[in-house]
Amino acid sequence: MNNNDYIIRLEETKDYRDNENLVRESFWNVYRPGCMEHYLLHCLRTDSEFVQELDLVMEKANRLIGQIICVRAKLKTDDGRTVPVLTLGPIGIIPEFKRKGYGKILLDYALKKAKNMGFGAVFLEGNIDFYGKSGFTYSSDFGIRYHDMSVQDDTSFFLCRELIPGYLDGITGKYETPQGYYIDEDGIEEFDKQFPYKEKLKLPGQLFE
Repeated sequence: MNNNDYIIRLEETKDYRDNENLVRESFWNVYRPGCMEHYLLHCLRTDSEFVQELDLVMEKANRLIGQIICVRAKLKTDDGRTVPVLTLGPIGIIPEFKRKGYGKILLDYALKKAKNMGFGAVFLEGNIDFYGKSGFTYSSDFGIRYHDMSVQDDTSFFLCRELIPGYLDGITGKYETPQGYYIDEDGIEEFDKQFPYKEKLKLPGQLFE
């Protein structure tokens, strides 16, 4: 996809390091001192559940300014079935282009492409204030629990959007995070040494230490 302002295209091998640095800049000191999302992207590219067709970058003036990836996931229903779904993220926009609408453009493009590929529903962890603008709602509204958290726990971070209307009708159960999202802390630290030094700061609102 392209217009006079930006291009959305598949990530290519030549983009790998620039894209990892983009993700690092986008997430640095947001959810934790430093970040882990650039290493997560690096690891997920070789995961068997990684969806190559939804590994997208946004380019403006020959510079990468945004990215998004998706991974196949599963729901374990209360009646014993396994339902295929999609997990989205990370999605990142470099700081100077945040809050200018590019993130929503990239997200909506990826969701449309995922629907055209036949995916029925997509799940993610995020802020309803942003993702709600693209049709996401709380997964609990669909009767879907986050792993082994109970219905009494606060799972307002766990969001869902049906891509095929009615895909989740009659389903209650548990979402399982794809194994590729579980990465080790030592690996993060070693990988980050390949990038220019950035100061890790503990800031208000971070979720992890």
